[in-house]
Amino acid sequence: MTGLIAFQGRPGAYSDLACRNAYPDMQTLPCHTFDEAMAAVRDGKADLAMIAIENSLAGRVPDVHTLLPESGLYVIGEAFQRVEHCLLAIKGAKIENLKRAHSHAVALGQVRKVLKELNLEAVVESDTAGSAELLAQWQDPEACAIASSLAGELFGLEILRRNIEDASHNTTRFFAMARKPHDLAPGTPGLMTTFVFRVRNVPAALYKALGGFATNGINMTKLESYMVGGHFSATQFLCDVEGHPEDPALRRALEELTFFSRETRILGVYPAAQFRKEQDTAD
Repeated sequence: MTGLIAFQGRPGAYSDLACRNAYPDMQTLPCHTFDEAMAAVRDGKADLAMIAIENSLAGRVPDVHTLLPESGLYVIGEAFQRVEHCLLAIKGAKIENLKRAHSHAVALGQVRKVLKELNLEAVVESDTAGSAELLAQWQDPEACAIASSLAGELFGLEILRRNIEDASHNTTRFFAMARKPHDLAPGTPGLMTTFVFRVRNVPAALYKALGGFATNGINMTKLESYMVGGHFSATQFLCDVEGHPEDPALRRALEELTFFSRETRILGVYPAAQFRKEQDTAD
């Protein structure tokens, strides 16, 4: 696929890297916010948006879950990007002379071991790639940045150490979103369906709403709740299940869901990423 793919962040961010890995023939378009990245697709400035959904260490990405249902876009794919932090410095800098490490607060929290080992002061910046860009501007031999190898390449920095993250499983999941849904046939193997719903305010509503998935043998891989409109009693759920909505078993489960819920909305049907199969094999 060719064209433009929008992402939230600076050039060299992990979202930028996810775009390049998943859609190598597309040009990337950096945006300040998730909403701006989605708007770029809605307005025809970009063909796709790559939106970070959740991280295996940090959990869900704030605000994204409330933006998804109102975006007017459809999920047409998913991608999993390993977060492989690099210790970046200017040309000629020596690791023993480093005193400060600049990066996003989350990234700094994921490299505590190396910060302690090298006795580096953690300095919080707005994002990982932005810290690499600042370092390139400062040309400070006593400072380093914690960011991706792509950021190092784009801003002319040296990689003094690779894979310095404390947890090797650090991975971010992304949704690829488009103006129109993919036309995938029922019965196609390896499909995922993502949808949102709100339960009715009656006793055991969630239990009853989910019962159809169990009785119809549907594998639900994700169920997450979040408040809507600032009301503690208004809860929306984001779900991922295996299968196509028109597959007989999933169709029956979704029909049963409508009896005990409201505002059920399919956000997308898309092929499961290869990453899922590799994880299943590893397990």
